[in-house]
Amino acid sequence: MKILITGANGMLAKSVRKRLEEGNELICTDVEDLDITDEKAVLEYVKNVKPEYIINCAAYTAVDKAETAGEIVEKINADGPKNLAKAAKENDSILVHVSTDYVFGGDLDISKEYKEDDPKKPVTAYGITKLHGEEYIEQNTDKYYIFRTAWLYGDGNNFVRTMLKLGETKDELNVVSDQHGSPTYAEDLANFIGQAIEKKIPYGIYHATNEGFTTWYDFTKAIFEYTGIICKVNPVTTEKYIEMMKITQAKRPKNSQMSKDKLKAQGIEVPEWEDGLKRYLKEEGKL
Repeated sequence: MKILITGANGMLAKSVRKRLEEGNELICTDVEDLDITDEKAVLEYVKNVKPEYIINCAAYTAVDKAETAGEIVEKINADGPKNLAKAAKENDSILVHVSTDYVFGGDLDISKEYKEDDPKKPVTAYGITKLHGEEYIEQNTDKYYIFRTAWLYGDGNNFVRTMLKLGETKDELNVVSDQHGSPTYAEDLANFIGQAIEKKIPYGIYHATNEGFTTWYDFTKAIFEYTGIICKVNPVTTEKYIEMMKITQAKRPKNSQMSKDKLKAQGIEVPEWEDGLKRYLKEEGKL
């Protein structure tokens, strides 16, 4: 298959490229090759390349900076997917797009999980623009997969690497304990995408995180437990953390728990988050 991957130098794209490189022709672009916010350029590029699949890994993901970054966030997270959807429609390509738990309000009771069709109530610029991207895709093409993920880590700057560094240099850490979600290994998300393409599952929106739920606090404790790092971890509320760190922060979802029932119903294998973490730490030479 001929597959166009945008945002190809990012963390997720590296895993997607690795997962799909065998047996496929990959055309990998980043902003210097193809600016997805330029509709004319996108339409012309896709017309020339004629990919069977377009996998959009490009996004503005700096949640806090997005609050004040202005129109660039909407351009990348909303206009970009819209342009790719139009190009996919014109060239009979299938669009694969990665979205986020931030399209929800994050205030669902933690005894529950978000389903794909639950009401969307984004409260941050990041979440609002990512929802716009989803809506533009639905409006402009019929052949698409939207995979909503959360708490992603992989080959690049991420929470696990940060905690490893801090754990090795500090005796004590304060970590938020009232945000709930599923740490997701980028290699596993790439495999969900690969399986979806290969199995030709029905088009639509799917939640795609590792299985199981935890908090940032318990996630950190697991990181230290698996790697043998000795560092005291103190649980704190989001509000207390912001107060202690003296920071201004975009609102974080208290509940990022998303049901994978729809994805699993298509025969997609979804590993537990602990399993993904162990594989990542082994890959990093920490296990």
